[in-house]
Formats: sequence, structure tokens, C-alpha cells
Amino acid sequence: MPQMTGGQALVAQLLREGIEVVFGLPGVQLDWAFDALYDVQDRIRIYHTRHEQATSYMADGYARTTGKVGMCLVVPGPGLLNAMAGLSTAYACNSKVLCVSGQIPSEHIGKGRGMLHEIPHQLEAVRSVTKWAARAMRPEEIPGLVREAFRQLHTGRPRPVEIEIPPDVLMNTADVTLLDPEPAEREAGDPDLLEQAARALGQAVRPIIFAGGGVLAAEAWEELQALAELLEAPVVMSMNGKGALSDRHYLAQNMI
Repeated sequence: MPQMTGGQALVAQLLREGIEVVFGLPGVQLDWAFDALYDVQDRIRIYHTRHEQATSYMADGYARTTGKVGMCLVVPGPGLLNAMAGLSTAYACNSKVLCVSGQIPSEHIGKGRGMLHEIPHQLEAVRSVTKWAARAMRPEEIPGLVREAFRQLHTGRPRPVEIEIPPDVLMNTADVTLLDPEPAEREAGDPDLLEQAARALGQAVRPIIFAGGGVLAAEAWEELQALAELLEAPVVMSMNGKGALSDRHYLAQNMI
């Protein structure tokens, strides 16, 4: 069981989960995280932005275009509130985005002492635009929270998740156990609902398919095309579903 700082534990577990790119904006609360990232600069590339809002929008765009988890790293308080604009878009569009934010020193959380970037109920605020959010209060908790964050990202409906870590937790050293990532298993559809859908489609006289972002999230574009061609059904796509069927395909209709 190696000894490492909270920042090193964070970065080491992120590497195990396959993170290769981080969009971030440094600040004093994140010094120990960025120190650890510097040590692995040959394995994780950092893109520095001029504003926290850009970090989450860039992470969202990265997730949508690569199919990988997009990660942003921001300071607490106003930094996280700025990033919540992009997180809210990622939430609405079902993007796999991990946001790691700082916090004020752990002994001052909830005390209202006017610490730098202190806001009340930060964790509760970010939960309004995330699927799951948690706080690490000890370095040894960090790997488990990171693994749970990725489990949340890869199961069920994909939406952003967030972990906040106070600066003293990133700085402190402890015996830390790194964890193997949980296998990502795609959930099967409900057999009864699938049978009902197949029966309804089989009885339809002039079927039309409305395809959303779930087709892209499930990488089910080939299945969509096969179904559309079998039924000779036009395919209308939502804004988030655009690209599920090529615009050049004879069954592709306008986006709505």
C-alpha cells in the first residue's frame, strides 16, 4: 500500500480509469492536484483555459466527439459555478463528463468564515446538474470515489458527475490503495418492452422513427439503419441525435 498525497492518489486513479486529457484552470486550492499532473505530463495532457466555463464545455465536446469521458478541473465557489454552465448542457445532452473541483480547507466547510471562494452548500448546488456528486475528506477515499464516478458514467443514463476535494486533502499523505476500474457492462433493454415495440412496429402502416442522442450514446447507429431499412421508415433526428443516421441516407429526414 503506497504512501501518496491526495493529489497523487487522484491522478493515479484517473490514469487507471483511462483519462488522457484534462481541461482545467489552476488555482491555489488545486496546487497539489496540478503538481501530481505535472509528474505524469507524458501520459495526461492538460489544456489550460481562460475561464472555467470553457473547461466544462470543452470536456463536453471532447466526450461527444471521442466517446471517452471528458474531464474538467476547476477551483471551488465561483470556479465551479462558472463550470456549471457547461455541466448543465452536458446533463441535458447526456454527456459523460467528470468534473473535479476544489473546496475550501476541510475544517472550514460550512462555517461561513469567509474563506477564499467559499460558498454555502457547494455540493448540493452541483447536484442539480449532475447525476452523482461526492466529497473526499481523506486521501484514501479518493480512489474509491473516482471509481464510483466512472461507474456512474458508464451505467444507466450517461450524465455528468462531480467530485470535490479540499486542498488539505489533496496535500495530506496517507497509505492509499489504488483500485482496478469496474468493468463497464452495457445494460440490456427490457425484453417485455422490446417485444411490445417490435409488435407495434410490425403492425404499423406508415412507421416513422424518431432517433435521439441515446442512439449515439449506445453506439447503435448500425442497428438504427438496419431497422429503418427493414421497415422502410423515415428517420427524424433530434438535435442530440443528429448523425445517428447519415444525412446522405435516403431515409434520413430533417432534424427537429
